Amino acid sequence: MDIAIQIRDLRKSYGPLEAVRGVTLEVARGEIFALLGPNGAGKTSIVEILEGYRGADAGEVRVLGMDPATGGTAYRERIGIVLQAGGVYPYMSVREVVALFAGWYAKPRPVDEVLAKVDLGDAADRRVRLLSGGQRRRLDVALALVGDPEVLFLDEPTTGFDPGARRAAWETIAGLAAGGTTIFLTTHYMEEAQALAQRVAVLRQGEIVATGHPSALGEPGRTQIRFASPTGVDAAALAVIAEGTLLASGDRLVFEVDDPTRSLHRLTGWAVEQQTTLEHLEVVRPSLEDVYLALTAEEA
Repeated sequence: MDIAIQIRDLRKSYGPLEAVRGVTLEVARGEIFALLGPNGAGKTSIVEILEGYRGADAGEVRVLGMDPATGGTAYRERIGIVLQAGGVYPYMSVREVVALFAGWYAKPRPVDEVLAKVDLGDAADRRVRLLSGGQRRRLDVALALVGDPEVLFLDEPTTGFDPGARRAAWETIAGLAAGGTTIFLTTHYMEEAQALAQRVAVLRQGEIVATGHPSALGEPGRTQIRFASPTGVDAAALAVIAEGTLLASGDRLVFEVDDPTRSLHRLTGWAVEQQTTLEHLEVVRPSLEDVYLALTAEEA
C-alpha cells in the first residue's frame, strides 16, 4: 500500500492538557479517510499538525514523505486545505479570487476547470459577497483544488449545506478521490462519513478508540429484526424461536439478536410452517452514528 499520511505516536499538549495522546494511523494514497470525534477530542490539533500549522511535542508525522513542520513551500504546493470557516476578498469576483490563488502555484489547474468541478461556473463573475452560504463553501473547495493537490484536508466541508448541496459536494469529493487525490476529512455528519470514507477513526480524549470501515467500526453490537406482529402469536415464544431478546411487542415485534442470519432462518422457517407472512420485515444493524455515540459516550 502506497502511504500518503503516516502518523506514529503523535503527542500534543497545551500546558497541563494532553490533547493528543499517542495517536498512530496511516492513510493510503487515493483514500478518503474520516477522523471523527466530539469537540475537544483533539481533531483540530492533529489536522493542524498535518497541515504544518502547528508543531508536535513528540512522535513522527509524514505527509507525502515530508515533515509538514519543515516542508515549507514545497510541501504546501502539494496539499490543499478547506478550513472550517473560510473567508476571502468579498468585492472580487469568484473567477478573480480563484485566479489570484492559482498564481501562487507553479502548476495550477485551469481556473474554469476548477470552477466547473465545484459547480460555480455560472457564478464565476459574481462578487463573493453576493454568494449564498453553500456557494461560498464551494468557493473554499475551489481555492483548495486550484493548486492540484495530492492530499486535500477537508474540515467540516459541508457545514450549512442543504441536503441537495451536500449530496453534490459528496459527488465532487468522491470524484477527486477516484482521480487519485487523498482526502483527509473531519466531519460531525455521520452519514457523510458513511457515504464517503473507506475508513474512519474515532478519537476520544486524544486517543484513537476505533479504526475501520464505517460499516464495521468497533464492536458491531446486536442486530434488530423487526416485523408486523402476526395475528394470535405469542411474542415471547417467537423470541425463543429467534434466539433473541424481545424489545417491543404489540402491533410490531422487535427482537435483538446476535446472529441475524440464523435468527432470520429460524423465523422465516417458522412462518412457512405456519403459512403466514412476516409483514414489513426489516433487519437493522447498528449505524455508524450508534457506534460512534457508544464509543464517545464517556467524553460526551
